[in-house]
Amino acid sequence: MNRENIILIGMPGSGKSTCGVLAAKALLKNFFDTDLLFQGLEEKKLQDIIDENGIEYFLAAEERTILSLDINATVVATGGSVVYSDKSMEHLKKSGKIIFLNLSYDTMVDRIKNITTRGVVVKKGDSLKDMYNERLPMYQKWADLIIDCDNNTVEETVAEIVKAAEK
Repeated sequence: MNRENIILIGMPGSGKSTCGVLAAKALLKNFFDTDLLFQGLEEKKLQDIIDENGIEYFLAAEERTILSLDINATVVATGGSVVYSDKSMEHLKKSGKIIFLNLSYDTMVDRIKNITTRGVVVKKGDSLKDMYNERLPMYQKWADLIIDCDNNTVEETVAEIVKAAEK
């Protein structure tokens, strides 16, 4: 079995967790969601961490969580804000292939209905569109491969992840 990790990055609603778990099954790999580890370590929901401790604390704690990972042969679904930390992205890149699940802004908005409770890092005074425009080049920078997911079903995105992982 290939021991390389497959790391999924992308906007909120891009399907990192949903498609990641299915891709892991197809690839005979483990599945790991960094948001779940982060919540477990903090003993709070993501939105509560942001509300109670602020965005700077959230990003620093997320970075600590990512840097603590020592896994292989795993499909890793990351939090959408992971790209704010070069240290985190370098750590992830050392362990595998980074796949960016790309969405248009309109598709992202259509998919995320729980923006105020989801735990999305949007800087004070910024709009969701500002966050999108800020993150997009960061995702592109770190990606080994980009999958455009706007018109994909979950199954189509999973198939593309599996194909990319097997290359």
